[in-house]
Amino acid sequence: MAKATFGGGCFWGVEEIFRTMDGVTGTRVGYMGGAKDNPSYEDVCTDRTGHAEVVQVEFDPAKIDYGTLVDVFFDNHNPTELNRQGPDVGTQYRSAIFYHDDDQKKVGEEKKAALIASGRFKRPVVTTLEKADTFWEAEEYHQQYLAKRGLSSCHI
Repeated sequence: MAKATFGGGCFWGVEEIFRTMDGVTGTRVGYMGGAKDNPSYEDVCTDRTGHAEVVQVEFDPAKIDYGTLVDVFFDNHNPTELNRQGPDVGTQYRSAIFYHDDDQKKVGEEKKAALIASGRFKRPVVTTLEKADTFWEAEEYHQQYLAKRGLSSCHI
């Protein structure tokens, strides 16, 4: 199994998109990219920890490749909104690909460049590529939040 980690706004909706994909064996929501150890949701919501809300995706590379996951990531959020998605505002909602190795970094850079070159968006793509560091798992009530409520998507 392999890991992929994405920040695309509120982690509830992002998790639900990946959770239901063929080849994905598991998802967990949490926090990454900041300075505070073991942050709580309340800590991250202060916008002072530097962490992004992220989804860590476990996948079987024999069934789905990393590039497909990156495509799904870009197709399911607005990568031109800096530090926000819809009504959610703050650095914790930034668009970010957290790469786990050099191959993931290369694929992320290539997919971002292709998206920019496509002209799909009139505004600049602001998605960052950041080296994955410690994944701090979010509180249990955030895990599969939408699925537990019979929902398939968020308000955005």
